[in-house]
Order: sequence, then C-alpha cells, then structure tokens
Amino acid sequence: MPGVDIAYDDALQARLAGNLARHDVKRHELDGRRHAAVAVVVLDSDAELHGEDPLEIGRLSLIADIPGVDTSTLTGRVDGTAGGAAVLLTRRGSRLNAHASQWALPGGRIDAGETPLEAALRELEEEVGLRLGTTHLLGQLDDYPTRSGYVITPFVFWAGPEAEPVANPAEVASLHRISLRELTRADSPRFVTIPESDRPVIQVPVGGDLIHAPTGAVLYQFRAVAFDGAATRVDEFEQPVFAWR
Repeated sequence: MPGVDIAYDDALQARLAGNLARHDVKRHELDGRRHAAVAVVVLDSDAELHGEDPLEIGRLSLIADIPGVDTSTLTGRVDGTAGGAAVLLTRRGSRLNAHASQWALPGGRIDAGETPLEAALRELEEEVGLRLGTTHLLGQLDDYPTRSGYVITPFVFWAGPEAEPVANPAEVASLHRISLRELTRADSPRFVTIPESDRPVIQVPVGGDLIHAPTGAVLYQFRAVAFDGAATRVDEFEQPVFAWR
C-alpha cells in the first residue's frame, strides 16, 4: 500500500517470485548492440539507518532541460526513501567515462563466455560487494534496448535479511535502499514528451529526483510485474537525450 512500509518477509518473497514466474519475458536480438545485465536486488531497509542522502553531484543540471521538469521542486537527492522492503540503487561516480552521476542498478557488460545471469552476479560482487547465487534469483524482466547501443537483461534477486552491500568507490558514488513504498507512489510513473522522439519519456519519482530509463523503465516494470502482477512492457519507453550517449 502506498505510504506504508512493505514488510520484507516470506509472503513478499513468494509474491514476487510467483508473479515473475508467470511473466512471459520479452527478449531483444542484439542486432549489433552490446549485451549487458543488471540486478534488481530486493533487500530490507531501515528508515533511520539507510535514509540519508548527503550527495548532490550535478543531477539537477542533467535533467534541467527535459520538458516538464521543474528543478525548483527537486533536490537531486533521495533522502527519506528507505524503510521496509527496498531495492538497491546506485549513484554512478561523477568521473566515470559513461553515464556519470546517473542513477543505475548494479550491472554491466557481459564478458565473453558469460551468461547474462553470470554477468549480473559478477557485477553485483564487483560493484556492491554482494556475493549472491542462483538460489537468490526470483526471476527475470524484459530486455531493454538502450540508445547508447546496449540490450540490458534485468534479473531480480532476493538478498536476504543479512545483506550488507558496500560500494566500490571506483564505480559507485553512493548506495541507496529505495523502499517499495516509494516505488508504488500514486504519482509514479510520469511521462513527458521530447521533440527528439515520438516515444514517451518515462520518469520514476524517487525522493527529490526523477529516475529515467533505462533504470527507471526497469524499476517500473519490477513494480508493475513483480509486485502488482500486471502484464506490463517497458521497452518502448524513451530515455532522455542526456542518456543517449
């Protein structure tokens, strides 16, 4: 229920796994694009322990030119969004060559000889120090083809009550536990139009910021498919222009 912390318990785990098992995963051919995998990690959170976000590293300047965005109402931070069952979100480092300062899920390019699932698990350990296995897998979401030349394959994992992620400072500026309560807000998602595309740009409001595709698209499908049990596709939702590169 929006506004109320959602318990991180066996009932939620069964609900997510059951809904994902019924989901008919949509896959995309690479067609010359590179393949990447990301992890939607479901873990517990505490509003006091995990609710602070002291950073703001140029987020508002990134989204200021998107139609329909009023940066005077935003902070670029996600303070106060922890509490109860949550998903793990990273803020990328400001000095990275690609997509610096953007919100992301743990993940990255699939190496030669790896399966997408193996890549997601490897990236989880490298980026946030979580060593999970196939027993933690709840299911898979649809591929999302990006403007920057990737096909992203998302997996959903149940981390367990003792999970303690630690950011790799070479890649991650900060780690955040975003409650399912926040992802199910009544004003989420939002859609705006841009002159560069006839596809709607998806925005997922989280705290004082807006999360756009691809991360926003994956988070919305996680909420719609895994939590709500809906048959929702997101691959036609657009990214803002700053994420095309």
